[in-house]
Amino acid sequence: MAGEVLGRRYAVQQQLGKKAGRRTLLARNLETQELVVIKLLSFSNDFEWDDLKLFEREAETLKFLSHPAIPRYLDYFEVNSPQLKGFALVQTYIPAKTLEEYIKAGRTFTETELKDIAKSLLGILVYLHTQNPSVIHRDIKPSNILLGDRSGNSPGQVYLVDFGSVQNVAATEGGTITIVGTYGYMPPEQFSGRTVPASDLYSLGATLIYLLTSVHPANLPQKDLRIQFEHLTNLSIAFTYWLRLMIEPSLERRLTSAQEAITVLQRDFAPVAIQKPAISKIRLTKDGNYLKIFIPPVGFHPLFGMGSLFAIAWNSFILLWTVGVMLTPFPSNIPLALISLPFWGASFLMGNTVLFALFLGIHLRVDQKHITLTWEILGWKFPRNRPAPRQKITKLVYIPKHSTSDFLGAKTEVPPQLIIWAENRKYQLCGIGGGINSEAEVQWLAHELSEWLGIPITRD
Repeated sequence: MAGEVLGRRYAVQQQLGKKAGRRTLLARNLETQELVVIKLLSFSNDFEWDDLKLFEREAETLKFLSHPAIPRYLDYFEVNSPQLKGFALVQTYIPAKTLEEYIKAGRTFTETELKDIAKSLLGILVYLHTQNPSVIHRDIKPSNILLGDRSGNSPGQVYLVDFGSVQNVAATEGGTITIVGTYGYMPPEQFSGRTVPASDLYSLGATLIYLLTSVHPANLPQKDLRIQFEHLTNLSIAFTYWLRLMIEPSLERRLTSAQEAITVLQRDFAPVAIQKPAISKIRLTKDGNYLKIFIPPVGFHPLFGMGSLFAIAWNSFILLWTVGVMLTPFPSNIPLALISLPFWGASFLMGNTVLFALFLGIHLRVDQKHITLTWEILGWKFPRNRPAPRQKITKLVYIPKHSTSDFLGAKTEVPPQLIIWAENRKYQLCGIGGGINSEAEVQWLAHELSEWLGIPITRD
């Protein structure tokens, strides 16, 4: 088609791509002399009406988008010539190569470069997903991402192109949904015609894995629908966990928005200790059917000596105060009794802290059906929470050791926490109500649970 003029002003220079019923052409606008890209949809033998619906949706979507990393809508017209009948969409031309072309040419990307590419694409997705209605690309893959030449420490300007599979919320609510996308980059929900903004996150994660491994995601091994890529990479633990969050097959466990993905990526968090600390007394057993954790009582700590002396002095004072209150004539003793209640509460908490440390053991069991958490005190076992179905486990939360300040400005050390959420039920192993204060042990347990459950660690 080189040399042919379309729409009376677009002189075709060369063909950029071709697939069933579609062509992508590089052309020059004879009025402005600018290069443009023309996407043609022809009424060929394999034409389907769904193709026209998607083609028109792409044109309408681009018409209302304005972002420097997205092609700009220029024109739309009908083609009616003896050789070709169909429709043409004209967009701005971006002089850059696709990520797929770079990989095939042998280019590799460092972890820092991949993070920069990810942040750029997530910025584009934030723009698309916050449109009204939200715009979902549905076909993010290496051949639909352009990368400009390197500039300083930047891997190059990133562009997102080919909105031929685009969908918006209004289209979804309208009824019929056309299933589109590219196998290997499509999340599980997209195969059933359901797409949400988090679907684009999965495709982006799969794209980054391709850039890391040079292997098409469909050709990588899977476990429980989860792409296994770690054995082919040498990434930081933090970036590996972030990628797992992106390609989580379950929508409930995947990152929910592009903005959240940016926040988690910038946080650069992952558990540090992935081996059991040598001095740990925690017992962990597991196989393919179950995982059991027993956390024994912390036991005596040198600080308990000071704490116990303070608790004795405190309780003695409260006891004397209470005796004095009881000896005070009624009804003037009522206000004094009410004043003493918060002090007895503090006394109870101090006593519990020491008692739990000396006598509380914690049992966690997760099998193929349920998760259960049990407290054991002096041989007596008490269910800490009702058992929940294993498939309802949605989140594994690790909160590192930190400090908080009360209204007087006094700082209090909060121990590290590890919490499993199943539905609205909370199963806490460590921290307040848990039996571990060692950061290394909490991180090790977080890693073990994440690996066995197949869910990423999140940090709140």
